[in-house]
Amino acid sequence: NLTVPHEPEPHLGKYGSLRRKYLKEHRYGIFLNLLTQGNLNRHLLETQETAQNRMERLMAEMAEMQNVTEELKARDQILWVQRMNSIRQAAEEIVMDEVVYG
Repeated sequence: NLTVPHEPEPHLGKYGSLRRKYLKEHRYGIFLNLLTQGNLNRHLLETQETAQNRMERLMAEMAEMQNVTEELKARDQILWVQRMNSIRQAAEEIVMDEVVYG
């Protein structure tokens, strides 16, 4: 008889939830192993934290490289929003590939 250790249900963010779905649908062996060892929620919370930190660093680095500054925001808000949206999308693709699906 297998039993799963009871873990309190954590509040998962976007990336933790996506990681859970990915493991369950595409890496079921890893998902089941983490679940039965009682490490799934810890893994998902670590994934959420890692992904969020990586997003923040990438966005800051990309904004600096592309000269998307507060000065630009004050001068041309629409251009600033367009560039930040582009940066966010590019950073999210990297994070999804490296952290969530990696």
